[in-house]
Amino acid sequence: METRSQIVAAADNLFYRQGFAHTSFADIAAAVDLSRGNFYYHFRTKDEILEAVIAARLEKTQAMLDRWELDGDNPQARIRSFIHILIANRADIKRYGCPVGTLSTELAKLGHAAQDEANQLFTLFRLWLRRQFAALGRKADADALALHLLARSQGVATLANAYHDEAFIRREVAMLEDWLQTIVEGGETHTRKPRQEKN
Repeated sequence: METRSQIVAAADNLFYRQGFAHTSFADIAAAVDLSRGNFYYHFRTKDEILEAVIAARLEKTQAMLDRWELDGDNPQARIRSFIHILIANRADIKRYGCPVGTLSTELAKLGHAAQDEANQLFTLFRLWLRRQFAALGRKADADALALHLLARSQGVATLANAYHDEAFIRREVAMLEDWLQTIVEGGETHTRKPRQEKN
């Protein structure tokens, strides 16, 4: 792996585990065993590293979605791949939360200019899930279903991190699978538009 890629990978890991604000140039340089001079040859500011980390995450996420698209025999199987990411990443989620959610939240609190770029990770998932729900015949509420699943997965990650509870993750994943099966079978969900209240 070339030096720039090593820096980005190390920074990505540290931003996730320590947070962007609590990770210094020195932390990243130490992780890749680089002198300050060599480090500055590749990146002049921490914001430049952040941009590279977000770009790398977007590329990695798109590659994962493309793989799910190829591997999944049908939309239900593809959506299940998204749901099961909570199980696949359960150890890190218990310790650090969701890498997408934690970064977006931190940048929002900081009022950082890169917040919109970080939010593109959610948008990638949203658009991909929307296509899958539409393919299940739920075109009218595909976006609402996609947002609901994103919100539910973020809530699971947040509570699993708070309570360090793997059993909770597994229960929630099972419930999400039941919810998905209800949608496949054409059942009602609570993502319908609320009724207009009478004045």
